Amino acid sequence: MQGYIQLYTGNGKGKSTAAFGLSLRAVGAGKKVYFAQFVKGKTYAEIEAVNKFLPAITIKQYGRGCFIKNAPVPEDIEAAQNGLKEVAEIIRSGAYDIVVLDEANIALYYKLFTSAELIEVIKHKRPETEIIITGRYAPQEIIDLADLVTEMKEVKHYYHNGVEARKGIEF
Repeated sequence: MQGYIQLYTGNGKGKSTAAFGLSLRAVGAGKKVYFAQFVKGKTYAEIEAVNKFLPAITIKQYGRGCFIKNAPVPEDIEAAQNGLKEVAEIIRSGAYDIVVLDEANIALYYKLFTSAELIEVIKHKRPETEIIITGRYAPQEIIDLADLVTEMKEVKHYYHNGVEARKGIEF
């Protein structure tokens, strides 16, 4: 089966959730999934669920457990660069049918690594490996690389009315 490159971007909610949904579907079809989370470094409810019920999904975070507020600190850059190197080996290995690069676009936005570096990693995927890239602010070169692009568009969000992120819904 041919593997493609899918991109979920835009300012709307649901990009990572869509990648988790696709991962769930893949596991149901007997596939193995590697879910690399860039920038993120905290425990989210979806990670707890995967760890309890879905051993066919491996999740690894390449963030420091805090949000990048303004400019990244050297530790943010080092974590993302090390993560990209590890993901490059995983993609080349063929050990996983699907590799999710969650929030890779945010890592690009904060210049934790470059589009050229990410494209170089993806170029070495095996033909049957599916790659999922998520995160807002997808640069044009990543859009051009992708075979499928879905843009999540925020139309209305209760966050603007003061509703904080809720466990089990937003994290």
